[in-house]
Amino acid sequence: MNRKELFQLIQKKMSFLCVGLDTDINKIPKHLLASDDPVFEFNKQIVDATHLSAVAYKPNLAFYESMGSSGWDSLEKTVNYIRSVTSDIFIMADAKRGDIGNTSAMYARTFFSRYDFDAVTLAPYMGFDTVSPFLEFKGRWSIILALTSNKSAADFQYINDQTNKPLFENVLETAQNWGTTDQIMFVVGATKAELLKNVRKIAPNNFLLVPGIGAQGGSLEEVAKYGMNDHCGLLVNSSRGIIYASAEKDFAAVAQEKAVELQKEMEVYLKSFRLI
Repeated sequence: MNRKELFQLIQKKMSFLCVGLDTDINKIPKHLLASDDPVFEFNKQIVDATHLSAVAYKPNLAFYESMGSSGWDSLEKTVNYIRSVTSDIFIMADAKRGDIGNTSAMYARTFFSRYDFDAVTLAPYMGFDTVSPFLEFKGRWSIILALTSNKSAADFQYINDQTNKPLFENVLETAQNWGTTDQIMFVVGATKAELLKNVRKIAPNNFLLVPGIGAQGGSLEEVAKYGMNDHCGLLVNSSRGIIYASAEKDFAAVAQEKAVELQKEMEVYLKSFRLI
């Protein structure tokens, strides 16, 4: 899926919502624990409830890796199920890989060939060598960590160089040269919405993956105001605010309600920018 196709999907669904599948077996409704694969059963019902409102899903691999081989099985079944339900979807592996050489090449093969993800999050600390193997896969995306919401982001991301430019701005400038706007996306935390204006000056045409809406306190209105461009350019993620909105047997119905609420709000912003 290229940038044009992704924008067309956003227009079709009137949404730029990404649902984060941060599925913790200790948090899912207790009645699902009797299932053969509780994690997959939870994901399946969430997908059934939300796929009409979402343009993307983002499984966080830590939640699956922590369960060993059964977690990887759940992840694979989840990706395959999403593909079986709808072709109108973008699936991201929230893996935050950041190695080089053959190791990076194997990560790329894992996520793009073995598990059929459209994109994977990458940590750019080791430079272009980290990203280059992923760019060899046509129609797939590298989502590069640029500006995150955690408190200790300041340990490195805000360090200024000799020209008084913070590191995250250098990442944005440099990584744009690694690939096209059909290949490179950036992670920018929603709780840093006031800095999206600066991000857009540096990377006006790249898509941004924006986590932090909902449980983390990010403002969708501010993200749209400062981050939207002429092809939307945003995938805004909500995880806990949707998938854990209820811990009861009605969890899927409540998740659907929350996803629809966000989709309707996103529709307003898309219309206000005359993108639909």
